[in-house]
Amino acid sequence: MQATGREPNTADWIEVGGLEDIPRLGARVIETPAGNIAVFRTADDEVFALRDKCPHRGGPLSQGIVYDKKVACPLHNWSIHLDSGLAVAPDEGCTAVYAVKTEKGRIYLSLATKSD
Repeated sequence: MQATGREPNTADWIEVGGLEDIPRLGARVIETPAGNIAVFRTADDEVFALRDKCPHRGGPLSQGIVYDKKVACPLHNWSIHLDSGLAVAPDEGCTAVYAVKTEKGRIYLSLATKSD
């Protein structure tokens, strides 16, 4: 999935596809100049976006297993909260979190991290 550059309301948001483009408990990768961003869909159709890089060893979170509101890294099974990017205790670390919203079945992503 690649960002289309379409701006729904402001220059801060880009359209990245439809909710149906991401399977429940799955993810899609958005390629950006700043690196890949993983967009996740939960079983309840909530959508989250994280840098596609585990804080432990850099594993691709988009290839991990999504459960509840977490993703398990495919390399060493670190669990990362989708809403905060924080690793679940006793592990330590954090990955960047991006703002994401859904309007009329379309997903929009802000390329600024939530901490920017």
